[in-house]
Amino acid sequence: MGEIEDGEADHVTTDVQGQKCALVCGCAAPDGGSGKENLPFLNAVLKNPVCKLYRFPTSDNKWMRIREQMSESILSFHIPKELISLHIKEDLCRNQELKELGELSPHWDNLRKNVLTHCDQMVNMYQDILTELSKETGSSFKSSSSKGEKTLEFVPINLHLQRMHVHSPHLKDALYDVITVGAPAAHFQGFKNGGLRKLLHRFEMERRNTGYQFIYYSPENTAKAKEVLSNINQLQPLIATHADLLLNSASQHSPDSLKNSLKMLSEKTELFVHAFKDQLVRSALLALYTARPGGVPKKPPSPKSSAEDSCPQDAPPPVGRQDSIPHHSDYDEEEWDRVWASVGKSLNCIIDMVDKLIARDGASEGGGGSSKDGEKDASPVDPITAHPREDWYEQLCPLIRALQDCMGEVVNRAKQSLAFVLLQELAAGLPQGLMLTLRRDVVFSQALAGLVCGFIIKLHTSLHDPGFLQQLHTVGLVVQYEGLLSTYSDEIGMLEDMAVGISDLKKVAFKIIEAKSNDVLPVITGRREHYVVEVKLPARLFEALPPPVREGQLLHVHPVLFNVGINEQQTLADRFGDVSLQESINQENFELLKEYYAVFMEKMPPDYISHFQEQNDLKGLLENLHQNIQAKKRKNVEIMWLAATICRKLNGIRFTCCKSAKDRTSMSVTLEQCSILRDEHQLHKDFFIRALDCMRSRQTQGALSESDDPETGCLTDNKPTSRHFYPVALLLVSSHLLVVWLILSLALLLAKYQ
Repeated sequence: MGEIEDGEADHVTTDVQGQKCALVCGCAAPDGGSGKENLPFLNAVLKNPVCKLYRFPTSDNKWMRIREQMSESILSFHIPKELISLHIKEDLCRNQELKELGELSPHWDNLRKNVLTHCDQMVNMYQDILTELSKETGSSFKSSSSKGEKTLEFVPINLHLQRMHVHSPHLKDALYDVITVGAPAAHFQGFKNGGLRKLLHRFEMERRNTGYQFIYYSPENTAKAKEVLSNINQLQPLIATHADLLLNSASQHSPDSLKNSLKMLSEKTELFVHAFKDQLVRSALLALYTARPGGVPKKPPSPKSSAEDSCPQDAPPPVGRQDSIPHHSDYDEEEWDRVWASVGKSLNCIIDMVDKLIARDGASEGGGGSSKDGEKDASPVDPITAHPREDWYEQLCPLIRALQDCMGEVVNRAKQSLAFVLLQELAAGLPQGLMLTLRRDVVFSQALAGLVCGFIIKLHTSLHDPGFLQQLHTVGLVVQYEGLLSTYSDEIGMLEDMAVGISDLKKVAFKIIEAKSNDVLPVITGRREHYVVEVKLPARLFEALPPPVREGQLLHVHPVLFNVGINEQQTLADRFGDVSLQESINQENFELLKEYYAVFMEKMPPDYISHFQEQNDLKGLLENLHQNIQAKKRKNVEIMWLAATICRKLNGIRFTCCKSAKDRTSMSVTLEQCSILRDEHQLHKDFFIRALDCMRSRQTQGALSESDDPETGCLTDNKPTSRHFYPVALLLVSSHLLVVWLILSLALLLAKYQ
């Protein structure tokens, strides 16, 4: 499992009690459970499969056949390139908005120049990384030896699909998939000061105490500002498009088309107006007003407006610094209400005009809406009374232009005010804030590449399962990450990075679209707070999807992470270190898994739920998992087994991660596969260890030397033990030996890092 480069090996047998467990190795094209028609779709994700065939006896002395396949994923490089391109586009747009803030007082103008200098440097760095990634050819995955390379830091380590296809004499064929990948972490940047979980908390605390030169906005308000800006950028061109369609319908004198175009224009304009009904927009306008030259109050503000109207939401109370928006009684806040309200009035005039045109024309049965028109301003429709056959286009064009002018004024003011909010976020944390953004982008890129690969593989294997498709668009999919990192030394920082990266996957939604060409690679749209991954399906497969999915419904995933350190460094952490990080991560993610289970039980039909509870009750498994998390037992691998079982029964996507997705990951995956064969396919009890040895044999795993492995420990041989097995076994006999072993281990570590 991991970095296997040769696809051929000798025939291997394990002779036990006169019987043989046979293993035949070789390469073959991937075989999906959905037939050859899906191969182009699958080949868009997988590459260079390494396949091995096994034959093991069952409990009734029959034989089961197992086909184990490991494949690389070309998404290892495709997704990071897509994501970096999005970041560059987003950052260039933000920089342009900062430049268009207009004239500012000297203090704020200097801050803006400083921010733009740093932001331009970050954009140039992203562009350089994208250029270097575009030059990458050859292997479609990033090996563990390259995890310290800056140009590859956005690329996940050792991303592979591990698939076990079981042909059993008792049950129908079954597929078991696990995505293996190195822990998403910023290896190039290092872990001297910890990982993202700690760094983000520390940064937020420091930003709250910045001083007098910035205005503090909470992370929630900053995210809200980005969301409103994104909505503006999406809705404005849509409204312009529907306005053009309305005029086109008017020029064609088509009542039905006119009504449909008006309906779409009304819906988008109402969304546009609603986006500005937020206290943050109002307070941001006031903040920008005070930052303009001459924006100084001429008379003191009233206490009421100070307390109730001008503070941004969730902002902390004043603590001897400027942590809330200044308030100015000479600033006319009602002017903003009049500006965006004029958009609604302009839309009402257009609706009135369309109703009168259709009514006078007598071409629509829906012309009876004139009863309510008398309540509105009738001045624009006077020409209709005198000239009922006058050109519709000429009647509507001035009103459309008035709507667009009103919207232009609203957009200009709102964009500037919200860009000023983003300026505060950037200025308050230079350069640490931008470096944290880079680190978070790196970690998220690695996590997203694995998620997209896992989602596409799961979709491919379950396209013909109606229950899965219903679950997909009704409650979404659970994505379970099995972490094997220790809570010791650098791996603490890796675990902190991984926890944030996997949590950020909640911002991702999937959308399935029909492929219009042979290019079926996924496309990413959106921004840092919200991404949509468009997965392309051939027409034949796309038509088989449920109507909501075909119509573009967003499909959500629910990522959870459970970590249990299992190596010798975790032994030190358990005895002398701190395991609170692992405990808190497991507890937090158990709550997330329990929430998903509750929604699953509520929304899925009873007959589908019973399908998942034939052998084990899901509720009982969850309770058992909770008990094991609360028990705080050292190296409690039962947590991993229970979480994996629950994930499989919930039809989820499974990931297994360690530092480099090699030793610990391969040991975990092979143990899981053999346990599945035993519990689900009646593997003979006397052959469990033999099957495990066979899957873990050096001949099976490929002849890699120990020097190829940068991790502590050696590659697995026929025995599922590390080179530290025998010393640890002796330590169990004597506590004196334990003390000696710990002293020697610490001495070796000190010598290594010196």
